[in-house]
Amino acid sequence: MTQSPVKTLYTIDFALWIEQTVNSLKSQEYSNVDWENLIEEIEGLGRRDRRELESRLTTLFEHALKRNYVNLPECYGGWEASISCTQQELSRILRDSPSLGNYFLTMCDECYQNAYKNMSKEYETKFPNNCPFAHDVETLLQQTGVNLKNVQ
Repeated sequence: MTQSPVKTLYTIDFALWIEQTVNSLKSQEYSNVDWENLIEEIEGLGRRDRRELESRLTTLFEHALKRNYVNLPECYGGWEASISCTQQELSRILRDSPSLGNYFLTMCDECYQNAYKNMSKEYETKFPNNCPFAHDVETLLQQTGVNLKNVQ
């Protein structure tokens, strides 16, 4: 059985496949749409956004750990700048996909554990086993690096 030209196009020239798929959808020529690959790509977008959120949240925790627990004052400015940039990127992700807010909260502990493992390998500093940082989105995205800690 031979592949349809649209499916072949998907594997040969992805950019052209996108262009033709968009044109088919705009012109409501649904019989020309490669539905199987389109659905796969849309599902992939959701996974990509979740991975991006996890990556950024892990980075936020890594730099917050360094800023709060590693005694290298000459590095504080760089870590604080990285925390601020990461907070901005996370804010953009959540602005574009507010429904990821709940996912953000469920991933806090896992992302912290990843950051903890990474920083424990890089520094001899004793980091807290459990996340010492706030677990609410607003605090994590608004506070400065030295103020991200949980207030208990």
